[in-house]
Amino acid sequence: MAFIQISRSNFDHNLNQLALKAGSKERLAVVLKDNAYGHGLEIMARMAAEYGIGQAVVISNGEAERIRGHFDNVLILGDAPKVDERLSYAVSDLGILRRIDPRVKVELKVDTGMHRNGIRMEELEAALEIVRSRGLRLFGVMTHYRSADELTSEYFWQKKNFEWVKEKVEDSGFEEVRFHSHNSAALLRSKGFDEDLARVGIAIYGYNTLPEGFDPVELRPVLSLWARRASSRRLKAGERVGYGGEFCAPRAMSVSTYDLGYGDGWPRGDASRPYRTEEGKEILGRVSMDFISLEGEREECCIMADAARAAKHFGTIPYEMTTALMPWIPREVVE
Repeated sequence: MAFIQISRSNFDHNLNQLALKAGSKERLAVVLKDNAYGHGLEIMARMAAEYGIGQAVVISNGEAERIRGHFDNVLILGDAPKVDERLSYAVSDLGILRRIDPRVKVELKVDTGMHRNGIRMEELEAALEIVRSRGLRLFGVMTHYRSADELTSEYFWQKKNFEWVKEKVEDSGFEEVRFHSHNSAALLRSKGFDEDLARVGIAIYGYNTLPEGFDPVELRPVLSLWARRASSRRLKAGERVGYGGEFCAPRAMSVSTYDLGYGDGWPRGDASRPYRTEEGKEILGRVSMDFISLEGEREECCIMADAARAAKHFGTIPYEMTTALMPWIPREVVE
């Protein structure tokens, strides 16, 4: 069966780099949503906690329940709020503020310009009044940048808007509220991080999405995808491989079938533009649901060790390459 290796040393290296940018590891919250971007939720939570990270971010209550024992607090971005001392909830709607239990730990999400979700800035005063009148526990205030990984001024525009939000919250008399707006790209481009927390996602897994023009920060991919040989055969020149016979052997050659396919989350792609594995082997013909074909008879082949390289080939982003990998693929930690 195909398998995934998780590099502990690369993960620790990435956290070191990010802690330097943030000022300390205590100011990092690891984003582990969607099965830790495909890396394995429990594995990445355990390694983050062993490194000394105390804060995590997930998408659902179900994810939070699986990792809560590793962290001081888990922020949940997209599920129904419930009372729990170790869980806090991003709230983006005045109606939800009016309905939830006052004992819930609320992290008010404010729309500073992304216009995807969040309480609008002109609604902030009303939101704070609801929090006060209902006795809600305001644990945090947050926003999200829409273009932090682009060489534009929009990051500074939203950052200025969030400074205004901070002032309004503090002037309203709320104390012991944590403020956080920086994602991976925003933290990597910052030259003087001054918030309580940075929510780091793609960077902890080894990918710096900033274009040239920003100060370089070396990150190392944590995940590598491997496939095992299922069978081998000797082809004659002219014999064809797989559905549609799209690959035609140009000579006598040894070809093996490996246990990875689009059913496992690997892209089907275009057989006329074959992807090359980390060892330079072309995928021969079409990717099928459970198998690919490669020249040679190696028992194991590294299909992907750099999701950014693979993403460039398939016309997508590293996030999609890793999160698409199915949770049933075995994952193992290597030093």
